[in-house]
Amino acid sequence: MRTPRSTLPFAWPAAQPWVMGIVNVTPDSFSDGGRFADPSRAVEHGLRLRDEGAHLVDVGGESTRPGAQPVPIQEELDRVLPVVTALVRERVNVSVDTTKPEVMRAAIDAGCTVVNDVNAFRAEGALEAMGCANVGVVVMHMRGTPATMQQAPHYEDVVVEVRDFLLGRAAALEHAGVARGRIALDPGFGFGKTLEHNIALFRALPSLASMGYPVLAGISRKRTIGELTGKPVGGRMAGSVAAALLAVQNGARILRVHDVAETVDAISVWMALRGEA
Repeated sequence: MRTPRSTLPFAWPAAQPWVMGIVNVTPDSFSDGGRFADPSRAVEHGLRLRDEGAHLVDVGGESTRPGAQPVPIQEELDRVLPVVTALVRERVNVSVDTTKPEVMRAAIDAGCTVVNDVNAFRAEGALEAMGCANVGVVVMHMRGTPATMQQAPHYEDVVVEVRDFLLGRAAALEHAGVARGRIALDPGFGFGKTLEHNIALFRALPSLASMGYPVLAGISRKRTIGELTGKPVGGRMAGSVAAALLAVQNGARILRVHDVAETVDAISVWMALRGEA
């Protein structure tokens, strides 16, 4: 399932969904906080995810779990850049998960393939940074900030509001010079949403996928899986893989996951049994 580096980032997924493996270079991420804070361990993990079949390895140096506080720019750079540089040297397709234009530019200079922004490139200078760079971009919806997003989130119509927001940010990126074919959209499961909001967005994936952009689904090990299964973070792999398969069936083309090998195997079997392998 691996996609050659030479085809990225301009050939977003067509027949085959992509798997984006997660490397959190942070002490406080909700699932694996602290496990890969050491750059050498983060690089080792990223290479393992690549070898397990990840098309992209998403490196993040600032936790976006509910209640998380911002990280100073230099601290995030110090966490992320050594990992990005080492993985790029090993010809890994690296996605950088950041909201800061300074980190975006440094990661692009280091050779990253994709910039993944939970703040949808709303920070001052973010649109300009993307407009002059030949990388893919992932635009995510979030209500509020990580520190505040789960404080009684409310929507009149979560699907309509998320859809309109994503289309508006995609238009802003295109106006800044980002080619439409470089943009993917992420409804932001768990980012300023209740369980009911997340379920509504999940069921609306077919309509979101019809907007003309690849859709990324990031629900791996999240609270929604825990609420549906009653399992703690460490016991959510099976539920996460099930959600990933349903997301693909409903039109998602990129899956951001912790459990790469299991997700890749599940997709391979699912596609083969459907006659799509």
